[in-house]
Amino acid sequence: MPAYDPNTHIVLATRNKGKLAELGDMLKDFGLTVLGLDAFPEIGEIEETGQTFAENALLKARAVSQAAGLAALADDSGLCVDALDGAPGVYSARYSGPNATDEQNNAKLLNALKDVPQDKRTARFVCAMAAAAPDGRILETSGAWEGRIATAPRGENGFGYDPLFFDDTAGITSAQMTKDQKNGIILNLSSTA
Repeated sequence: MPAYDPNTHIVLATRNKGKLAELGDMLKDFGLTVLGLDAFPEIGEIEETGQTFAENALLKARAVSQAAGLAALADDSGLCVDALDGAPGVYSARYSGPNATDEQNNAKLLNALKDVPQDKRTARFVCAMAAAAPDGRILETSGAWEGRIATAPRGENGFGYDPLFFDDTAGITSAQMTKDQKNGIILNLSSTA
């Protein structure tokens, strides 16, 4: 394993290239290099056994920090749809199965909401984040981005449910937003959580 500087390297507990790119972009001005789990193949998969986003984020941050010997950030995030009693929730990434693609998850969500009128399609992206240091220190935060589910995918940016998540204030889906627009919303949520 290469030697990483604990003053300039932080591990994001994911292999999701979209999440790595977003966080790396947000932290670049702080002189931090964000590494993903691909830099630590010996860590393997960390099972998300928590019942909440916060529990999953904390268990991943602790496990990765201890294994990598660096500060680690972990999030557990997902889409909570009111008409579906909060589903897909903590199962967002695997909503349509264990190896689900974004397209499969989006198709299942659209099918589940096919008879739900627009005013009842309220939803939120929820994100819980935890940071863990090898010495055991922990920081936690969470936030939610309110919106609704569109009736068809729109936009080419982002990943996951972005093509379906409609922001009423902006009047577009998060996949139609520029990277700066989306990151601005996300940073504003985390500063108020």
